[in-house]
Amino acid sequence: MAVALRRFGRLGGSCIGSCFRGISSDCVKPINLYTAINQALHIALETDPRAYIFGEDVGFGGVFRCTTGLADHFGKHRGIVGFAVGLAAMGNRAICEIQFADYIFPAFDQIVNEAAKFRYRSGNQFNCGGLTVRAPYGAVGHGGHYHSQSPEAFFCHVPGIKVVIPRSPQQAKGLLLSCIRDANPTVFFEPKWLYRLAVEDVPEKDYMVPLSEAEVIREGNDITLVGWGAQLSIMEQACNEAEKDGISCELIDLKTLIPWDKETVEVSVNKTGRLLISHEAPVTGGFGAEISASIVERCFLRLEAPVCRVCGLDTPFPLVFESLYLPTKNKVLDAIKSTIGY
Repeated sequence: MAVALRRFGRLGGSCIGSCFRGISSDCVKPINLYTAINQALHIALETDPRAYIFGEDVGFGGVFRCTTGLADHFGKHRGIVGFAVGLAAMGNRAICEIQFADYIFPAFDQIVNEAAKFRYRSGNQFNCGGLTVRAPYGAVGHGGHYHSQSPEAFFCHVPGIKVVIPRSPQQAKGLLLSCIRDANPTVFFEPKWLYRLAVEDVPEKDYMVPLSEAEVIREGNDITLVGWGAQLSIMEQACNEAEKDGISCELIDLKTLIPWDKETVEVSVNKTGRLLISHEAPVTGGFGAEISASIVERCFLRLEAPVCRVCGLDTPFPLVFESLYLPTKNKVLDAIKSTIGY
């Protein structure tokens, strides 16, 4: 059942950077990723009378409970993506939830042919920039081929939309609020593996994390690693293991895939001379290929080894063989050593 939630309230709230300067420790507490998402959605509804949330099962909190309590607090209406495009086109903040990213494909036409092109085809007279499509993506340990896919690359091929994937609760809250308030339609993929597993201190207040700004979360000199979402924790584990062998890894969280921060990656690769990209999606046609091609064009004379991709396999996502499919810590570590020894 699709349910829409609306809040008639007063515009307000505050916006701070991702470093959270000026927030007292009393306003920060440890929460997991799904709670951070819930806080962001609550703030969006509370601070903007044009904001709506709707999607599969959001009325009772959604399958991952990210919308828990919102229907009771803000009220219910009915409506998913086709409705969202029209709602956003009328100047509202349409925040729709797809229960699993695997279920987003029936809405593909509405996202890529309507939402992404609305501004362009009207000569900027009209737009649906208030649209945010939320979808849980990636492995979960037991999801199989209908509950584990990572379809971000499909949408990265489409001019007119932004694609954002957070790595942690702190990032998820700030990035989601930035997406909701952005002037362009956004697809926001949430790493469901981390909904309850990832816990960190998150400001309770309203804040935003800038889009299209990658973050160097670990500095190094020998090789650059680029990833996003849940894969960042796997890559960080590999970096820690590589350090024991004297290999200094620089790790970058892309955060926004479209439009992505080429400059930050380029600066890093010009320093290290090597690049490894890792994501859960299948290797062929994955967004890692776009990063690889762009960096080869920009850093060709500086590269000391071929760009390496450690990704999911070119097969439907398996259930029993999930551990063989995924780009694990050991696969990333082996690729680091192989690239260094090239």
